[in-house]
Amino acid sequence: MNHNISLITTIAAAFGAALVLGFLAERIKLPAMVGYLVAGIIIGPATPGFVADAHLASQLSEIGVMLLMFGVGLHFSPEDLLAVKRVAIPGAIVQMTTTTLIGMAVGWWWNWSLGGALIFGLALACASTVVLLKSLEQRGLMDTMNGRIAVGWLVVQDLATVLVLVLLPPLAGVLGGPAPIDANATPLWMAIGQTLLQVSAFVALMLIVGRRVLPWLLWQVASTGSRELFTLAVIATAIGIAYGASALFNVSFALGAFFAGTVMRESELSHRAAQESLPLRDAFSVLFFVSVGMLVDPAILLQQPVRVLIVATIIVLGNSLAAMIVVIALRYPLGAALAVAASLAQIGEFSIILAGLGVSLGLLPSEGMSLILAGVLISIALNSILFSAVSPLRRWALKHSEVARRLEQRQDRNAELPMNTDRKYLEGQVVIVGYGRVGNRIAKALDSRGIPYVVAEQNRELVDSLRKKGRAAVSGNAADPAVLIQAHIADAAMLVIATPDTLQVRQMATTARLLNPTIEIILRTHSEEESTLLGKEGIGTVFFGEEELAKGMATHVMDRYAPQTAHTASNHG
Repeated sequence: MNHNISLITTIAAAFGAALVLGFLAERIKLPAMVGYLVAGIIIGPATPGFVADAHLASQLSEIGVMLLMFGVGLHFSPEDLLAVKRVAIPGAIVQMTTTTLIGMAVGWWWNWSLGGALIFGLALACASTVVLLKSLEQRGLMDTMNGRIAVGWLVVQDLATVLVLVLLPPLAGVLGGPAPIDANATPLWMAIGQTLLQVSAFVALMLIVGRRVLPWLLWQVASTGSRELFTLAVIATAIGIAYGASALFNVSFALGAFFAGTVMRESELSHRAAQESLPLRDAFSVLFFVSVGMLVDPAILLQQPVRVLIVATIIVLGNSLAAMIVVIALRYPLGAALAVAASLAQIGEFSIILAGLGVSLGLLPSEGMSLILAGVLISIALNSILFSAVSPLRRWALKHSEVARRLEQRQDRNAELPMNTDRKYLEGQVVIVGYGRVGNRIAKALDSRGIPYVVAEQNRELVDSLRKKGRAAVSGNAADPAVLIQAHIADAAMLVIATPDTLQVRQMATTARLLNPTIEIILRTHSEEESTLLGKEGIGTVFFGEEELAKGMATHVMDRYAPQTAHTASNHG
């Protein structure tokens, strides 16, 4: 029987090659994603032997992007986006503008048209959401302030890129495209207004209607007791809304799936939804890297090595330095600046889409597309290394540079408690590290008992909001001893660490013990292994999420069941 099985062969070849080369990459201490990229090159059209269907691989990779962004949305609320708007919006605008101008200058130097140089510069300025999220997840940085800034930054980038993709076709003639300007084409101001209206309508629909409908729908499916139906509901929601956003509102798949996740986060089942979609997210995100590798022609590395080096330098250094300068200028510490800089030192899916559109409009030469693809390959391969170098670089800079130490210790007005702070917050108080969902609930419980506490939180806007409500709070990373000192940890009765970052928990606990040997430390973890390890180390009292939930439910059952048992026994007596 002669069947068309290109989908099966593409998936089989992509997963098989990615498994082998990803394993080899890990064995030689390289990130697995480097192996995935090489796997794509091997099964792509630029190398001899088997050639997978690049079109199918690209569509499959889009599913990975949707599921990945949906997962991020499940952990990233609209409030988180608004909390970082002061750095994400100006930062993304300045960084994209700077890199675009540098890329345009290089394009002019190579005698490209205005449109070709513009698209080239824009493509070098768009960081890959997929690469960033994989890097943040691998290092447990998604729930940190630096992670929120980076994700918010890329959301702004994605919105700007969507606008660019809509505006390029009507501007093609003005930018030097071969086609004459169509007199019947939509006016530029109308195209901009229509795009903004569509994006606003989609966001409003999701926040007003979706916020009520999607959690209710998920609960209805969960009530059937079928795990398969629940998983299907999660996947169908992510992919269906992403497609609907693109088809009806001209919003990218990634942004559509992201907002679907943010509204689904309102459901009490959001944690389960994230767990159920995780295996598919991981599998399909591998296909993204393989599909990128399939587009790369390795010959460009030999034919134009100098130009490839220039492109890679603009991506890695241009984006990083621009982002770092903006973050420092906005008075964030050096550690945050380095983390955001590493996050943006790569390009990916939107860069490829922009370059492809530029080629189809006759603006970008084919050489530009090849150089951008080479830049995608190199920057993704280097990104994990750059992320790993952030902490050592920060430690080295703090050790050898007075300027670095001043930048790291730059304080805003919320980094110290006010001079008129009541004495009860300075002695015998509880210090709460992190004011997320867990820390917020702990604080409310302490308020109900009149127990004084001080909050240490990285989100400066959140600290400002707490202070306006009369709460004692300081901004900064509590892994830094200066932050705990400002929270008066030396005279505190108890330290409650409500953040799940195990590495930073150890640093906080060590600092607290040095400053206050008798302090009682309470901390949380989502992992049973981490709970056991932290308990053995004697850092403090460890609360493991699932175990404490089971204890609470069991206590409730026993409290409710005991009176009934006694009543039944008395009746029989």
